[in-house]
Amino acid sequence: MDILTINDRPGEHASSWYAATAEAPGPYPTATGTLKADVCVIGGGYAGLSAALHMARRGLDVVLLEASRVGSGASGRNGGQVSMGQRLEQDELETHVSMDDARMLWDLGAEAVDLVKTILAESGDDCDWRDGVIHANHRARFSDHSQKHVDHMHRVYGYEKIRYLDRDAVRHETGSEDYYSGTLDMGSGHLHPLRYAFAIARLAEAAGVRIHELSRVTRVETEGKPRVHTDQAVIEADHLILALNGYHNNLDHDVAHHVMPINNFIAVTEPLPSDLAARLIPNRYAVADSRFVINYYRMSPDNRMIFGGGESYGYKFPSDLRAKVRGPMLGVYPELKDAKLDYAWGGTLGITMSRLPHFARLGPNAISIAGFSGQGVALATLAGQIAAEAVEGHASRFDLIQSLPCPRFPGGPRLRTPLLALAMTWYALRDKL
Repeated sequence: MDILTINDRPGEHASSWYAATAEAPGPYPTATGTLKADVCVIGGGYAGLSAALHMARRGLDVVLLEASRVGSGASGRNGGQVSMGQRLEQDELETHVSMDDARMLWDLGAEAVDLVKTILAESGDDCDWRDGVIHANHRARFSDHSQKHVDHMHRVYGYEKIRYLDRDAVRHETGSEDYYSGTLDMGSGHLHPLRYAFAIARLAEAAGVRIHELSRVTRVETEGKPRVHTDQAVIEADHLILALNGYHNNLDHDVAHHVMPINNFIAVTEPLPSDLAARLIPNRYAVADSRFVINYYRMSPDNRMIFGGGESYGYKFPSDLRAKVRGPMLGVYPELKDAKLDYAWGGTLGITMSRLPHFARLGPNAISIAGFSGQGVALATLAGQIAAEAVEGHASRFDLIQSLPCPRFPGGPRLRTPLLALAMTWYALRDKL
């Protein structure tokens, strides 16, 4: 099945506020004929662009293939949150891995945020970076866990940039009566995600990466020397990196069994009156809440509410994206009932059963990095750097992540979508009740 949704046009970015406020690099040529390279990277999102950038800076000849435009997938459509750590909180992660590995994974997560900031500085574009991410609890019973989590991070990891928000504090910081408590992490932040993808692409191009857009891969050969086939080209490379996350299109069966594509949706309001914008999120933090189907949102520099909410499964989006997001948004901010939604779009991310990344060796010289489960801005960027190290034979960090528990989805690629949809419907009902 083709990964393009009914809302996508090949060679174009989604009709989003992000695309309307960013200048795209390129366009880059379509791959044609027979190309040779040291490394072929499939995927023009954060992971693929970062891998290509770091390998080119090591002197390798890199060809990068993107089916549409660089940044046109989830990398250019997400909520823009750049969070510390892994997708699982450290106290939960410690129940799955050893304490030493949990500490290393925390350090990797912190390094990922630092790497994003380094790339921003090198690019000369801060991409509207702002410090601070709130995790807001929509149920009072979660408050005890949040307090213990903050204490755990202070005591065990020496991480002092996170603090607990009581009922009054969380309602002041979010401007919403929907929440009972939360945490504020000042080591995390948020940015303009599409401009960030473009920033990496420009750095990669300057480092010598040969970027090809509108170059959809139809088949890969991973036994022996990798060969990559598109409709118009064959790429022969010494090494291959799949960096596709939710847009893997079942290109490799191992990845397809472990990484599930799901769709999230974002709507953006018209510019709000300054006093209303200041009342809703006075300190301009990003927010993600405790619902199983998460609401995540922030204020744009021009006072628009950027609100993410709702999910679907498969490769097609709902016909009315504005309605899909408006419901969750009004649940948090009923005062926005008359606000016009100027933009609405969806994107496809890749999740795993464990919510930990899925790294895999697909052949002697072929690897995959995927499954960032909504934590991809930072982790996918670092994954690209780690993949570049693995290509050069320094695979300790790659092997650590590959060793993380990442079970297959039940039912395989055919049945996992209805099974996950059933489970998510149950959890969504629990959220409402």
